[in-house]
Amino acid sequence: MPEPSELPAARAAAPPWDARLARTLVRPLRCSPITPNHLTTVRLAFGIAAAGAFTRGSYAWMNLGAVLLAVSNFLDHADGELARISGKTSRVGHWYDLASDAVVTILLFTAIGVGVGTRSARVLQIPPLALGTVAGTAIVLIFFLRAHIEEMAGKAASKQASMGGFETEDVLYLLPLVTLCNGATPFLVAAAIGAPLFAVWVVFDYRRVVRGYIR
Repeated sequence: MPEPSELPAARAAAPPWDARLARTLVRPLRCSPITPNHLTTVRLAFGIAAAGAFTRGSYAWMNLGAVLLAVSNFLDHADGELARISGKTSRVGHWYDLASDAVVTILLFTAIGVGVGTRSARVLQIPPLALGTVAGTAIVLIFFLRAHIEEMAGKAASKQASMGGFETEDVLYLLPLVTLCNGATPFLVAAAIGAPLFAVWVVFDYRRVVRGYIR
């Protein structure tokens, strides 16, 4: 869930479509005993289940994993929206959410690597498990660098690129289409190449923010 403090500009920006839908769905929960951390835990459970399905490697299991991941990704917005409308934001919850992001991401790409490995021992002369580990680790690095950028320079400084109400991370909602088309292998390759390259860009952005913060 997000930090209690946000820049006015960040609050004024239109939220992505999935966040808007999540806010509508969790609104009845704002006065209930259910907390944002409860939703984060459910999100984590769905993410772990998705990873387990991906490791099986068959067409049916890959598709099930993709659907479970889409639900997990949506719940990642639901906990934050419930925190905002109920006033139940907390620093512990914020870091619990980030830790859940890290666990789900590493497990996801590692599991896809394991699943692809049940079909092909090597992809581009590299074990699929290694490709998945590289992609997952790079994305986790991106998450945590962006979190530190937000700590130093505010929410707006770490905001993802967006277009038409969709953010960069929303590409994961397309994963069911990828698995439906039996495209887990090219997806894994694209992630193993693209994620480290994007991580390098975020590292440079992080260094820029650090230099400005120190001054």
